Amino acid sequence: MTVSGNIFGRALEITLCGELDECSSSHARQICDRLIENNPQISEIIINLAGVKFMDSTGIGFLIGRYKKASRLGIPVLIKNPDFAADKILNLSGIYSLIPKAQ
Repeated sequence: MTVSGNIFGRALEITLCGELDECSSSHARQICDRLIENNPQISEIIINLAGVKFMDSTGIGFLIGRYKKASRLGIPVLIKNPDFAADKILNLSGIYSLIPKAQ
């Protein structure tokens, strides 16, 4: 799993590539949290899942954890570019009621 962050205006886009599962979520969480903490000027967080080829329930927990962290800071979170399989899992989990898709 690779995690990178880019600032576009006041938006932090976090791009994930690889598998988002039990083995990788702890590492991804640490990097994402550091990106959020080191960029206090951001007004929204976009989590780009285009490079995620596999995601299990741990991945959903990862997303919810980042949502909770951002919510405490008053920052909305969006999900961008999930592939078909990830989108299906996210729909079934109901996560889009918390974290909407970016348009």
